[in-house]
Amino acid sequence: MVRISRRGLLTSGAAAGVLAASGLPLRAQAKRGGRLVVGLNGANTSDSWDARTHSDIFMNAAGLGTVYDALTEVAADGSLKGELATDWEASSDAKTWTFNLRQGVTFHNGKPFGADDVIESLKMHVGEGVKSAAQPIVSAISEMKKVTDHQVQFVLEQGNADFPYLLSDYHLLMYPAGQIEESIANGIGTGLYKVVSFDPGVRFVGERVDSHYKDGEAGWFDEVEFIAINDITARMNALLTGQVDVITDIDFKTESLLKANPQTSIFEVTGNQHFTFPMLTDVAPFDDVNVRRALKYAVNRQELVDKILLGHGAVGNDHPIGPANQYYFDDLEQTSYDPDQAKFYLKEAGMEGLSVDLSVSNAAFTGATDAAQLYQASAKAAGITINLVQEPADGYWSNVWLKKPWCAAYWSGRPTEDLMFSSAYETGVPWNDTHWDQPRFQELLVKGRTEFDTDKRREIYHEMQKILNEDGGAVIPMYANFVGAKTNKVAHPETIGNVYKVDNARLTERWWMA
Repeated sequence: MVRISRRGLLTSGAAAGVLAASGLPLRAQAKRGGRLVVGLNGANTSDSWDARTHSDIFMNAAGLGTVYDALTEVAADGSLKGELATDWEASSDAKTWTFNLRQGVTFHNGKPFGADDVIESLKMHVGEGVKSAAQPIVSAISEMKKVTDHQVQFVLEQGNADFPYLLSDYHLLMYPAGQIEESIANGIGTGLYKVVSFDPGVRFVGERVDSHYKDGEAGWFDEVEFIAINDITARMNALLTGQVDVITDIDFKTESLLKANPQTSIFEVTGNQHFTFPMLTDVAPFDDVNVRRALKYAVNRQELVDKILLGHGAVGNDHPIGPANQYYFDDLEQTSYDPDQAKFYLKEAGMEGLSVDLSVSNAAFTGATDAAQLYQASAKAAGITINLVQEPADGYWSNVWLKKPWCAAYWSGRPTEDLMFSSAYETGVPWNDTHWDQPRFQELLVKGRTEFDTDKRREIYHEMQKILNEDGGAVIPMYANFVGAKTNKVAHPETIGNVYKVDNARLTERWWMA
């Protein structure tokens, strides 16, 4: 058995403490106590503790790292460390993985955690009729074996050097075996906070667990409260008036109000979050690659970065691999705004004077409606009419995304290329929001998982990014920084995670009252 390294970041122990200016680990400055109140977007009345359905920051943050845990965890510095698993080993071909589980852990109802819980929790994501974004991860496991009460072994259909990273996915929460329905109904996990109350789409309150296995390392608040505030203006007002301590996704247009307030501060990290306009490539006219290319040349990307992000991001190039990924293809020729090129591809498709509907809501991403209007204006010069369909914010992710032929969306990105591609671009996966299927891309996807030579792997992932740029069904015009704000009552480590919003959605675990 061998230990597999990816970027030198795959480790089994706790990540090294980030040093503050004093030279001491920042967690040494943290102190226990206080109540954290967070204003979050991405809430829906259909929210539940069923992680298979989690798709936005409200439940992502309430689930993983707050009420529940996963087997592994991506630390703020991008390294991988054990959460409910302590360490792991792989066979030389990375097909067989053995995980040792943390002992002495209990669920909030007192049930001890062990191998049976792992196996049953993962099996939730596969089976006839099951809908889960983690289905491609779990379906790649051909065998799950309980070796001992605290050791499990996975045999994969094909080797995957990134497998421990995949198990950090926020859908793969650990539930108590034999009590999964009860856990989903009541929020029973092994996390730092147990559920006091939960009103879907409205509010969640959690209370710190006594004698937790992360004592002294994480979980500094006595109580945490999440308030659903999907409206950006309301979120900003809630912070400025002291109703909440932290918010996600500030309004860039009124950012100056936060900067002028001595009681608030902005936190920002550059990651792989991208704002996107996915098309269903099995629906006309998006089934024609020439139409897709025309739409890619018809958007003024720099204008979106300047006017929607107000500089808090960068131009995208129609693939989902961002600057925080190891194999980001930064030398790929940039697709730029070019109405003449767009007209050329429309002529190739025989669709001059194209008229298409674009479903949009600010629930997709902050500023999505304004971005769509700018897209509409820039496309006119290419002879393309974009008809904007304003969709309701509530239920957008269940009623519009994956259903309407062309819409606005966002992705947080993923820590590895394989996880991003397998989540959204592998043939038949639930969150393939373009229904795109290209043989060469799928061939490379499998090949990349089993390739351990860094240079060869870079070539594979660069080619995949190029294929998506030229042929894929998503217009990805911009990468967006994660930008939130907090009051000075709350402190956080010097390094904030850049995989998901608010410190990889783990602020309840990593932050503290100042």
